Amino acid sequence: MVAVLILLVIIVVLVFWAVGIFNGLVALRNRFKNAFAQIDVQLKRRYDLIPNLVEVAKGYMKHERETLEAVIKARNSAQGATQAAQAAPGDPAAMQALGQAEGALTGVLGRMFALAESYPDLKANTNFLQLQGELASTENQISGMRQNYNGIVQRYNTAILSFPNNLMAGPFGFTPQTFFEVTDAAQREAPAVKF
Repeated sequence: MVAVLILLVIIVVLVFWAVGIFNGLVALRNRFKNAFAQIDVQLKRRYDLIPNLVEVAKGYMKHERETLEAVIKARNSAQGATQAAQAAPGDPAAMQALGQAEGALTGVLGRMFALAESYPDLKANTNFLQLQGELASTENQISGMRQNYNGIVQRYNTAILSFPNNLMAGPFGFTPQTFFEVTDAAQREAPAVKF
């Protein structure tokens, strides 16, 4: 009778232990999905600012049509990559495509701002300056949120790969997630938006 009671206690402890691990992994997975959702909000804000910025610049940069079109093309590509990553945050292919698209957009924006230096009237335009300031603020927020996301993904990946959590993670479909990184080192810099 005592042996059966001890066995029942051990089973109950193991069940509570397994439930604790499972719930911890679910909480970490939800945290990285929430962190990506926060990045997504700022990326959408960035995508909304870019057409306004291009419209203001169009009036002044009439001879730079290729650059302005490249900015819009890169914005649309990044927006599509964001939607794909939003459907599966942490999916390696989606996160790599998002990182590449965001890097390309950052590079094209940098070129546009460099060209804007040649247009003194554009640099003095209050709408352009306001949009540029909002874009710089958004870039800083995206950078901070990306750092937060990557930190949460690192904790999640460590948790699912560590013993004894890995005993629960595999059977319940917890898989390692991919960091949100810019893959091209030249594109790691935020666009220079100072005038």
